[in-house]
Amino acid sequence: MSLEKVINDKIKDAMRAKEEAALRALRAIKAAILLEKTSGKGDKEVSEDVENKILQKLAKQRKESIEIFEKQNREDLAVKEKEELAVIETFLPEQMSEADLKEYLENLIAELGATSPADMGKVMGRASKELAGKSDGKTISNLVKTILAS
Repeated sequence: MSLEKVINDKIKDAMRAKEEAALRALRAIKAAILLEKTSGKGDKEVSEDVENKILQKLAKQRKESIEIFEKQNREDLAVKEKEELAVIETFLPEQMSEADLKEYLENLIAELGATSPADMGKVMGRASKELAGKSDGKTISNLVKTILAS
């Protein structure tokens, strides 16, 4: 079943259960999928890769909002974003643990022969492709910087 159909079913369930946080998050996902479908990029159907990118983008937006709201001491808004993030993350593929990610990146760096921070672009290009959906780019970038600096 496509993500869009799953989301529609979940929206109905959330409405019946009167779960406001879930409803907000599910409607945001549905809106993002509809925007992608009507963007004129060819297909009327959204592929699984595009669905994952949409979910990652929505999760990233929520994380950034949480960070901003917490800096501004707006816990009320941060709580809402955290609730939505929790719902969005249920649809994301399993994320790699930091230990597994570090091990993978160390092997990749050794394989590519990268030795200095100047080689970061080469490592990031390949890592971003291979780890799409398994980890976010910011985490990958920070770990690559750390490994190449040492």
